[in-house]
Amino acid sequence: MGMPVVPPEARRPSGPGATEKGLKGGALGLFSSMVIGLASTAPAYSLAATLGVIVAVVGFQSPIVIILSFIPMFLIAHGYKQLNAADPDCGTTFTWASRAFGPRTGWMGGWGIIAADIIVMANLAQIAGAYGFRLIGADGLAENTTWVTVVGVVWIAVMTLICYIGIELSANLQKVLLTIEILVLFLLAVTALVKVYAGTAPGVATEVSWSWFNPAKITSLDALTKGVLAGIFIYWGWDTAVSVNEETKDSSRTPGRAAVLSTVILLLVYVVVSVSAQAFAGVKDTGIGLANPDNSGDVLSGLGSEVFGTGGLGSFATKLLILMVLTSAAASTQTTILPTARTTLSMAAFKAIPDRFAKMHPRFLTPTWSTVGMGLASIAFYVLLTRVSENVLADSIGSVGLMIAFYFGLTGFACVWYYRKVLTRSPRDLWTKGIMPGVGGLLLLYFFVNACVVYSAADYGSTSWTVPFPPHWQFGGVFVTGIGALLLGGILMFLYRGVRPTFFRQETIAVSAHEAAADPQRGER
Repeated sequence: MGMPVVPPEARRPSGPGATEKGLKGGALGLFSSMVIGLASTAPAYSLAATLGVIVAVVGFQSPIVIILSFIPMFLIAHGYKQLNAADPDCGTTFTWASRAFGPRTGWMGGWGIIAADIIVMANLAQIAGAYGFRLIGADGLAENTTWVTVVGVVWIAVMTLICYIGIELSANLQKVLLTIEILVLFLLAVTALVKVYAGTAPGVATEVSWSWFNPAKITSLDALTKGVLAGIFIYWGWDTAVSVNEETKDSSRTPGRAAVLSTVILLLVYVVVSVSAQAFAGVKDTGIGLANPDNSGDVLSGLGSEVFGTGGLGSFATKLLILMVLTSAAASTQTTILPTARTTLSMAAFKAIPDRFAKMHPRFLTPTWSTVGMGLASIAFYVLLTRVSENVLADSIGSVGLMIAFYFGLTGFACVWYYRKVLTRSPRDLWTKGIMPGVGGLLLLYFFVNACVVYSAADYGSTSWTVPFPPHWQFGGVFVTGIGALLLGGILMFLYRGVRPTFFRQETIAVSAHEAAADPQRGER
């Protein structure tokens, strides 16, 4: 494999342990990498925001949908593992797709990461702001858009500062936040199941049934697709463990292992919590039912008061649950900044975007412009959406699924094509480098295309947009935000190509394939 051609200005000597780009090498071990990967998914926030949506689509089959959503994530995680073994670059999809398919495809892969992260930051900030007020009992302020926006902006600024100061501080903070999060989630699940089987749960409760795990009971393929698309969102984030590969010990092995292990742990957490919540609250669209549209944006806060009660320790546990969702969103805010800053760092190092994004802090060994730029872009996008309409903000989070399917699927295909010359070398190579990432890519391609069809309907989501010229087609806001973001990336790419064509001429990063004869063990780790 040809080695990356990194511009001299990107090779900033930064002291012992610094990587080629100036990042602090060896700062993270396997456990820290897993923590960052898990925290990036924000398990509590993801369940609070998504479980109701899944239940509304597939009813009692939500547990099997969550399991099915895990499959493409697990397969793509193996693609990340194999590609990282050959080329542990913090640009991940950008770098790998550039090597496999060429600079234009790679640039769009990097843009997919950036766009998805900026869009989701708006929703994370909104959750952090609202839950901050709920934690202190200021429910009125939690419904006030202006004050929630102010607090959300502060959250983004604080988390940007933490990411700016250093990767080790970020990892240590995540260990504390994630521990609280997982413990409270399991406390909620166990308490709910105990009450169900003790007969002290509400009348809508029902005991766990194996039929919940039968995919044949899902009413239609369309319902399955919608459910899986929502399910994919709750797993998204584990790739952050790979984006910090240049700051990890044994960078060619540890990040990939952390990514795969993170997806498996998430599966366990999500299945346990979804099954217990469904058994306790049922799937009706009224009362505490998980399909109640009034609760769909946040099923955990209402469920917490019902499960734990409102007096004594129950009140404390409910407050702890609110704190958990708050810290989950806050933690994910921080770990969303990390991969985006490193993606833009790598893109700048390879001359795909302006050089200033490759600048490093001489003391903290973190990207300066890339980190601060991500924070500022997220704040600007968040404030813009809240000024336009809260409905637009609600639709924007749905559009993230399109970006996830796009760049994850692209990574799966990149793995197959990059290793195409060695797929027949052994059954292991064929399976881990070809079939697994390839099937993952195909599944995500299907979900991407199907989502475009579903999301484009004018009545899908909270908003709709009309083409301002004949024939005046109408499209759903989710589709417009998602596809619009990708089209914007394409426009920016062609504009920058005209200004600075170096990267696009393959002068800084070459299209290449794995050369088994040169290093027969590479990628096997």
